[in-house]
Amino acid sequence: MCGRTSCHLPRDVLTRACAYHDRQGHQRLPEWRDPDKYCPSYNKSPQSSSPVLLSRLHFEKDADSSERVIAPMRWGLVPCWFKEADISKLPFNITNCRSDTIMEKRSFKVPLGKGRRCVVLADGFYEWQRSQVTSQSQPYFIYFPQAKTDEPGGGEAAHSPECWAKLWDNWRLLTMAGIFDCWEPPEGGELLYSYSIITVDSCSSLTGIHPRQVALPALAPRTFREGMPAILDGEEAVSKWLDFGEVPAQEALKLIQPTENITFHPVSSVVNNSRNNTPECLTPLSLVVKKEPKASGSSQMMMQWLTTKSPKKEAPRSPQKDKPAVPQWSSQFLQKSPLPTKRGAPGLLERWLKRESEEPAAKRPPCE
Repeated sequence: MCGRTSCHLPRDVLTRACAYHDRQGHQRLPEWRDPDKYCPSYNKSPQSSSPVLLSRLHFEKDADSSERVIAPMRWGLVPCWFKEADISKLPFNITNCRSDTIMEKRSFKVPLGKGRRCVVLADGFYEWQRSQVTSQSQPYFIYFPQAKTDEPGGGEAAHSPECWAKLWDNWRLLTMAGIFDCWEPPEGGELLYSYSIITVDSCSSLTGIHPRQVALPALAPRTFREGMPAILDGEEAVSKWLDFGEVPAQEALKLIQPTENITFHPVSSVVNNSRNNTPECLTPLSLVVKKEPKASGSSQMMMQWLTTKSPKKEAPRSPQKDKPAVPQWSSQFLQKSPLPTKRGAPGLLERWLKRESEEPAAKRPPCE
């Protein structure tokens, strides 16, 4: 999986997209913790904040473990046992958690034993396909297939920007299995909640884009090389993963498998830069309006000259003394030396004129 996701929905829309049924079968909406820390973005990278679902029991001792809350967390797990005051000194990257080593590494085994399981919410994630011909790579946006609407071109087949925009009114969020931890600064201060996304082997439909252990080009983010995220497909899978009070870790880990229930489309290379946060990041490439390249300064100067100095036919003139055929615009492109010319050394234009006057007339091009 690559190191980029998207979660751009407004907070109220995101909340409605996370509606669920509690243990009594009542439909509910999850409550927020620290809602002001949620920052919607089309282009989220590691160390940024993303919304995750988790059980209310993690925050309230007497709560029902089936009840859910949404909390923004840092992408990139900081273990609770890390002793440095500066988290940038963490000697390893924990943005991903490989499913085949989750029970071997202390950073994952400890929080998993405490039931610290979460569901990372996203519109989808990005992946890069390396070209077999060039060193460039094509980014893709990968997400759940969306329910078809009555609008022409709705659902999976959005053939216009208008239809594509309407899909977000009822978007099915991608639900990825994660592990989180709570770190307290050694000298005291605000607790830091952070998470890591569990990854599995790529499903068959994604192996052509990003097989596991592939060497990514320098253009693409290098944070992830582990295939695809462990996607929890359906309400039952999400409930079992979150309800650590009723579902033990060994049973919950059986949910961590590749899924084929995904779709994807190519997107613009604008997503390559994590600072770009625009709808173009996830819009299908076929719907992106290409911008005309801006003319350079020299091109604009040439166009201006062509429109104002276009050649015109003139009446024959009486014979005059031959003059060097110097184009009127040549002086505009001659670079002026910042230093004065040496005494006795002719300048560039003077030497060119002298050569023209000494050249036999037969070899000179005729004047127009």
